[in-house]
Parts: sequence; structure tokens; C-alpha cells
Amino acid sequence: MDYLELKIDVKDEEQRDILLCKLFGEGFESFVESENTLSAYIPSHLFIKEKVYPILEEFHIDYTFSMIPQRNWNEEWEKHYDPVLISDKCFIRAPFHPPLEGYKFDIVIEPKMSFGTAHHETTVLMIELMMESEFTGRRVLDMGCGTGILAIFARKLGATAIVAVDNDEWSYRNTLENISRNKVDMIHVELGNVKIMNNTSFDMILANINRNVLLEDLKDYSRLMPGGELILSGFYKEDIPVIIDKAEKYDFRFLTMKTKNNWVAIKFKK
Repeated sequence: MDYLELKIDVKDEEQRDILLCKLFGEGFESFVESENTLSAYIPSHLFIKEKVYPILEEFHIDYTFSMIPQRNWNEEWEKHYDPVLISDKCFIRAPFHPPLEGYKFDIVIEPKMSFGTAHHETTVLMIELMMESEFTGRRVLDMGCGTGILAIFARKLGATAIVAVDNDEWSYRNTLENISRNKVDMIHVELGNVKIMNNTSFDMILANINRNVLLEDLKDYSRLMPGGELILSGFYKEDIPVIIDKAEKYDFRFLTMKTKNNWVAIKFKK
């Protein structure tokens, strides 16, 4: 599976954030930002030019496309990948970064082609809400696990039974590798979607995906959770009413939310 790289010349920070939001909504999975450019990556088979070109033309900006073979993805990330510190507690780094002393949590993530490096706002928001939640002894489902970062962090927070699920085989393998890299246990990884989850229940569900998938899967989240907490992200402020309305239909009660730029994460209780 090759990836398509979209490189955009954009100096205005507000324009860059809006572009990032819109491209994420059209299936772009990873982003690299610099002072004057935004690089966005999408599996080539998911690219729909009729949806992406109007977004680019709206801003009257210069852009180029190029194909990124799967084998070169690590090199691209290593060139631009900086460690991330969240709330002065959680230090997230790649294997080629040295560890830093003094932080409560140290997580090593090699992203490869999977989403979830803490460079994107939604991952940061999910981790911030997780740090405000109780995980000790809980059964946790991480839907759309990507790199496995949320499942790994849930284990470090004390969860004792975790299932991480993704429908992308590369993400499935990447999660297994990152679990081993972080030397954590009690995480079972599945290839598929929420429909494969049967005859089990969870106290906490984490889902950082996108608006449409979340709206479609809320019924299944409710089926899998007799009671507990649900943390969602992958959507932006304009989507808050429809996400809350749909969640309430399945007996999820709004607790709190966090925002970063235009992105949102919400915690619900059932």
C-alpha cells in the first residue's frame, strides 16, 4: 500500500489549521507541519480528487502531490518527528530519541504508517482526558488503535484488560510492535472493526477515529458497555451537537470535553 503525499505552501497558521481539519475529514491520516508548509499523507487508494481539489482551490494556494512508497515512510517521519510532552507528565518519543528523566510516563512510538504519534491534536486531547480518568483495574477497548498509543497508555495508567482494534493490517502490526517496544502486557490486538467484538464488555472505550465512523459505531459502543466511560475524538467543534445528540440516544451522558485549535475530545458516562 503506497501513500500519497500532499505538500502545501501555507504560511498562515489559521489557514493551515483549517486545511488540516478538512483534509483529516477526507481521509488524510498523518501530517507534518513546518513554518511555511503542511505535508499531508493518505493511503493512495483512499484519495478522491473530486473531494480534495475543491478544498485546495478554496484557499488559492500552491501544492504538489507525490507518491510515497511504504518502505520510505519511516525515513519521512524520522526527518520531522520530534518528541512530545503532554501536561508535563507524558513524554512520547520515537525509538531514535533518548529518554528523559523526570516524567511520570515514557512512551516509545514508532509510527510507520499508522495514526497516533501525539503530534496531532486529537491524540493529545485523548491523552489529556485519559489522565483525568480512572483506569486502575478497568477493561478497556481502544477502537481504531493506529500505533497503539492509547492502549499502551491505558496499561500504564493501570488498566488490566485491554483490547486494541484496527481495520488496517499495517496498524495492527504496528500496534503489536509498539506494545513490545514499551514492554507492556495485558493488551490483546485484533484486526477488524467494532462488529468483531462479541460476548465481551468494557468499562472504558477509547475511539479517536472520525465523525462518520463514530456516529455509526455509537450503537455498538453502547452494546459493549453496560456502564462506564466513553472518550471520543477525531472531529471538530462544528460536530459537537451531532455527536452529543447521537450519544445521548444510546444512554451516554456528557461529562466534559477539551478542545485544541478546532479539534475536540469528549468524555461521556453511561
